[in-house]
Amino acid sequence: MPGTVQEFFETLPSQADTSQTAGMNNSYGFDIEGAGQWTVKVVDGSVSVHDGIDDDADVTISASQEVFQKIVAGEQNPTSAYMTGKLKLKGDMGAAMKLQKLFPN
Repeated sequence: MPGTVQEFFETLPSQADTSQTAGMNNSYGFDIEGAGQWTVKVVDGSVSVHDGIDDDADVTISASQEVFQKIVAGEQNPTSAYMTGKLKLKGDMGAAMKLQKLFPN
């Protein structure tokens, strides 16, 4: 498991389960307070990551570094984080729901 948010995004393309992401075509902007910004693109199962957030991302996800790391580690439920305002989403909620397929835990 990657130790930092930066390491998570660097290793995500190799960690993603392509059998789960097949057929997905979405882009996700991540704004992680205190860590940085990334765009994750899923094109028919292939995952790529780059620094910065694209203007055309389907969804932008904002969270603190602490909350994001807990979600990635499986210690925080993303839905409850959203419901309590710890995780913010802007954009396509349907695309956001597909995001859980990317996380291998």
